[in-house]
Amino acid sequence: MERSAYGASLAGGSFDCESFIKQPQTVLRVLSWVFSIVVFATITAEGFINPHSQSETKCIFNQNDSACSYGSAVGILAFLACVAFTILDAYLPQISNAKERKYIVISDLVFSGAWTFLWFVCFCFLANQWSHTTDTDGISGDAARAVIAFSFFSIVSWVSFMNISLIFNRFY
Repeated sequence: MERSAYGASLAGGSFDCESFIKQPQTVLRVLSWVFSIVVFATITAEGFINPHSQSETKCIFNQNDSACSYGSAVGILAFLACVAFTILDAYLPQISNAKERKYIVISDLVFSGAWTFLWFVCFCFLANQWSHTTDTDGISGDAARAVIAFSFFSIVSWVSFMNISLIFNRFY
């Protein structure tokens, strides 16, 4: 069995792109990245309507702009976090200091836990606001349902990532 510290082999090895891409945490990170793109892109593209009686655009989720803003913010920040943590995952085998590895792994787990909670709040908030939407004229119901569904999928992917991280001994 190969020795490791906080989920990475001992520092100094070369980077193997193929094995990195095949790691379960990398696959889940890419899935989380795609889900976040779907959420914020759909809200940005189809999340706002311009009713005939008003000059301002309104969110499709019960005309509550906070719902669209929250969903977009969580999606954009999740997108950026996925990119940052994927880079850190790729760089982790090159870090020789065990304390630095420990801090990276702990921050990854804490962030994943916090983001799981924020995705859960996003899912509940958007689903609640969509259920209270009465005027659906000119609203793309498919877009709203897609945002809600991918918010739920994001919960599953972030929870799975935390479990995979613990299973593969990334945290001791």
